[in-house]
Formats: sequence, C-alpha cells, structure tokens
Amino acid sequence: MSTSHVIIGDGIAGASAAETIREADPDASVTVITDEGEALYNRILIKEFAKGKLPEAPISIHEPEWYDERDIDLQLNTHVTDIEPVAHEIHTHKGETYEYDKLLIATGGTPAQLPVENSDADGIHHFWTFEDARGIREHAEESDQGIIVGAGLLGIDLAAVCAAQGIDAKYLMRGDRWWRYALSADGAEIIHDALRENGVEPVFDSGVDRFEVDDDGHVSGAVDPNGEAFDGEWAGVAIGLNFNTEFLDGAGIEEDDGIVVDEYMQTNVEDIYAAGDLTQFYDTILNARAQNGAWGSAKEQGSVAGKNMVEDAEAKEFRWVSSYSITHFDFPFLSFGHPARGDDEAEAKYSDSEWRRLAFENGQLIGGVLIGDLSQQSKYKKLIREERQVADQKELLLEKDVDLEEVKANTAPPAE
Repeated sequence: MSTSHVIIGDGIAGASAAETIREADPDASVTVITDEGEALYNRILIKEFAKGKLPEAPISIHEPEWYDERDIDLQLNTHVTDIEPVAHEIHTHKGETYEYDKLLIATGGTPAQLPVENSDADGIHHFWTFEDARGIREHAEESDQGIIVGAGLLGIDLAAVCAAQGIDAKYLMRGDRWWRYALSADGAEIIHDALRENGVEPVFDSGVDRFEVDDDGHVSGAVDPNGEAFDGEWAGVAIGLNFNTEFLDGAGIEEDDGIVVDEYMQTNVEDIYAAGDLTQFYDTILNARAQNGAWGSAKEQGSVAGKNMVEDAEAKEFRWVSSYSITHFDFPFLSFGHPARGDDEAEAKYSDSEWRRLAFENGQLIGGVLIGDLSQQSKYKKLIREERQVADQKELLLEKDVDLEEVKANTAPPAE
C-alpha cells in the first residue's frame, strides 16, 4: 500500500516538497492543496510584473500539466478548515476529507493590515500574491500620487512600483531610516538617495494614524501621527505577515509567531511537518530558533521536509545561509544570514554607493548587508557555515577583498 503525503500550500516550499517526495518515492500518493487559484509562480518576478516590466507569461513556474506529469493531485481554490492528527485527516471547506500518512503545512502568510481607520479602503494594496500584483499594476498605471508604508524589504518593492509607474510617492517610515533593524545611517542613506532619484520621497519619524477616503470610499490620502497630511490615490502597505494557521486550532501543534519545527522540519505532533515563511525553525548554525522568509530558504526547507517525510526518519537537516537581493536600483543590494539580530557589528563605507555591514552573535558571523559590491558574499557565507569565532577579526573582514586564509589563520577552528 502506497504512502499518502498531503501538502497544504503550493508556494515554493510546498512545491519543492512535492517534487522531492515524488523523486524519492515514485509510488507515493501526493496531494497538494492550495487556496490560491493558480499553481506555483515566481514571487520574485511578480515584482517586475507589477512595475510594468514583464508580461504574465514568464512568471508561472508550474503549469497544471507539471502536476499531471508527476501524478501529483493539485487542488486549487481549496481552504483547509481543520486537522485531526489522531485520525490523520484534514477537512476542507468543500466538505472533503483527505487522509494522510505524512502531512506538510506550507501555507505561508497573509500581509498584515494596518490597525488604523480606513485601512481596508479601495486603492490600498498589499503585495503578496500574483493576484495582488495584477491589482497593483492596473491601479498604478492610472495613478499620479502614492503613499508607501513599511520600511523594510517588502515595502521597498512597493516603492519600486511607484518609481517604475511614474507615481510621485511619499514613503512614510516610523523610524529615522529605511530598514533600521539592519542598516546604519550610512547604509540607509544610499537607499534614501536612490529612492529620491526615482521620485519616491522618504518621510522619517512618520507612519499612518489614519487613511482618508473620498465619497466613493477610495483612498485619497493619509495622516501621520504628527498630524501631517499626504495626498495619494494609490497606497501600498507592507508591514509584515500574519501566518495562515487558523485551521490548526485544536491540533496541538506548537506555535510561536509561526509553527515551531526542529532542524528536520518536524513539528511536535507526530507525522506533521512545516516549511517556508511560517516556520520558527531550529537553526543549527545559530544553535537557536530563527525565522526566514527568503525564497531560497523556503525552497530548501520544502526539500528537507519532503526528504524526511519519505524516509520517515531524521534523514536530512536544514542548514542554510539565506540571501535576499534587491534589484530595483542602479547598484546591487544583498542581505544574507540574519542581519537584523546579533550582539556585535562592524561596517564600512567604500564609496557613495558601496557599503558593507556585518552582524555577529556569540563571536560568530551570522549575517550582513552588502550594497554596491556583492563579490565577497560567498566568503562571508562560508565563515557563517563554519561557525568560526571571527568577531575579533573585523578589520580583516571589512577589507575590500577579504583574505579568508588570513582570517582563518587568526581564529581557532570551529568547535566540533
């Protein structure tokens, strides 16, 4: 009798798991259930689509035929309502029941809505799905003034849409700089200058107290906590994700701002795994719990989960140094590892568009941000994976061209 694998979610984590399972077990039953209306697409390319730079055609990764060819049962537009771990069953809004031997939860998140008046007005956009991108692009093409909220990696995509679509935009930031958790003033100023050059004006120590609407209920502007008003018939909000886990109520799965898993992507409930954005996973490099929303990380988590579901054992652990790039400006930008955490740091500015910052924790390099020159990223990632104690080698690590052998010669080998 074949093993039954059910995957909830068809983002890159769920699809990667399905592919891994099928390759490892040609006879297994594999079902993928998603509440979206289309199969896996490239969440990176939908940014370019929303900017008006790409047609729809190259964005899909898997056509329905991909699933048919691999004998994977894809269920679109299907909401899971609850899980019964003892019976090994899940139920859907259509009244259907799916039995599983192994279950993977890879449902990702839904963009959080600002808890302010009129935050659900027409013309206020959140950027996550392909359907979101279609609405953003269509409305942006006919808008002149815009408002952006969310001074992080997702918010900058909305700023880039405004730049590409010729929208005169105000970027309302709560702090004194963009992505203040990972950038100093020097690094952030490079981003601020690039935004201004593209018609997006950063507004610091601001935010949104409420949105204003016209007589038709369409957004017409925003008022910040300082009482300053900004006009805009197009608004983009990116303040984080709410994880899609309502259907887990009563299933006994441990949650803590996401689903808690070990390094094998296993939850605390037997035969249930989780992968992707919504996991709080055990990071074997940090030796601590961590979370990561990068595409490559989610893909690897899905592959690890799929491998362990088939093996029915702790066959493969998730050990990964993630990276996230921004390609909206004339210079490259890359963050890697965990740049927004740590107990020590080092940075250097090399030119008006070249800057580097490294984050350390317990003596180890754990992450960083590179602006303008990405050539050293593989060296930094190698040091992270090796768990070397390099925090006292900051001067060498900030050399334009890092000499890894010299760094290693000055540090003790990693503990076994």
